[in-house]
Amino acid sequence: MNTTVEQQVREYYNHAGPAYHALMGQFWHHGDLEADRAGLSPEDAAKALARKQVDAAGLRPGDTGLDFGSGVGGTAVFTAEISGANVVGISNNEWLSARAREYAAEHGLGHQAVFLTVGDEDYKTLTPWPTGSLDMVSFYESVCHLPDKAAFFAAAFRVLKPGAALIGVDWIRRPFGDYRTEEQIAPFIRPVEEVISIPGLGTLDEYREMMSASGFIIEAAEDLFPDVECWGSTPPDDGQGWGEYEGEQNTVIHDGKRVLDAARAAGVFSVARWVARKPG
Repeated sequence: MNTTVEQQVREYYNHAGPAYHALMGQFWHHGDLEADRAGLSPEDAAKALARKQVDAAGLRPGDTGLDFGSGVGGTAVFTAEISGANVVGISNNEWLSARAREYAAEHGLGHQAVFLTVGDEDYKTLTPWPTGSLDMVSFYESVCHLPDKAAFFAAAFRVLKPGAALIGVDWIRRPFGDYRTEEQIAPFIRPVEEVISIPGLGTLDEYREMMSASGFIIEAAEDLFPDVECWGSTPPDDGQGWGEYEGEQNTVIHDGKRVLDAARAAGVFSVARWVARKPG
């Protein structure tokens, strides 16, 4: 039986998850550029970006949000903490979900931030949630792993209440410097996709177009590292120790660092944010 892309992603995080957790703690997504430049820690910079997104969504106490691809739960728990809302994090990997539950309980938020392990392709429908039932859907560097991103955006539109927002941060490919065409960009981006189990990195505009096609009104769509190389919270000096990691299947982690560094240095890898609202 052929392995689906979704299965590959789940299996990737069986070994990448412990490595990410050991090297980055609970916050795995890039941070706000100005926060990085101000010298904030990677965790505080990630929190600053998450706060910007949650504020844009207008999430309030008593609301319910869904965080897709919640990983080890750092951002979902932070979202619940700063908003007072209830947040459900979902992932297709139980190791990730278990770590997230532990983190929520350690912070006294196990009743407010809960984590579910869902089926590999449940992102296409989000069937457990009724139409118009949620006050926010969020994603942080997770939709890049989906082979059918458009299906996820359509499902998110369905489950959101009128006037509620989809907020997201994700990896993108882009033209930069001497690398302008798809043929010039591909030698840097394809190795990232192959090593890190990504079926295809989208562009800023491709995400915007898929959201619009699902019915969303786009309020924000921006490259978070405009006109600069996107090192974010993983600078080339390897201060976090990716190159020295000696855990399970460490060669995959080393390869991931190597190919991602090359794409960052070429400038063709970046991270973007979106805020999209369901019409009221």
